[in-house]
Amino acid sequence: MNTTAKLRGVRLSAQKGRLVADLVRGRPVEQALNILQFSPKKGAVIIRKVLESAIANAEHNAGADVDELKITRICVERGAFLRRFRAQSKGRGARINKPTCNIFVTVGDGRN
Repeated sequence: MNTTAKLRGVRLSAQKGRLVADLVRGRPVEQALNILQFSPKKGAVIIRKVLESAIANAEHNAGADVDELKITRICVERGAFLRRFRAQSKGRGARINKPTCNIFVTVGDGRN
């Protein structure tokens, strides 16, 4: 049984989020939580919260055994940009793009 958790509009670039997601893709959830806890990256804290939410969803909604769960799918996609402007010389404005991303985590017990 597969269970998902989603987080949209996170103030993190998708490229930096994918670096962290690649560390835990396909691993058992206990091992993935340990990796994310000791990773110094900002994305590790965010992805860990989404993973804990997916584990809670699997335990509560599907009645899954937490010890048998593993990450079957983790995806970090680019979200909308927060567009800001900064004053430049001669009355111009320079655009500042602040990226966001969407994180999708699916956990399952390996069976369909």
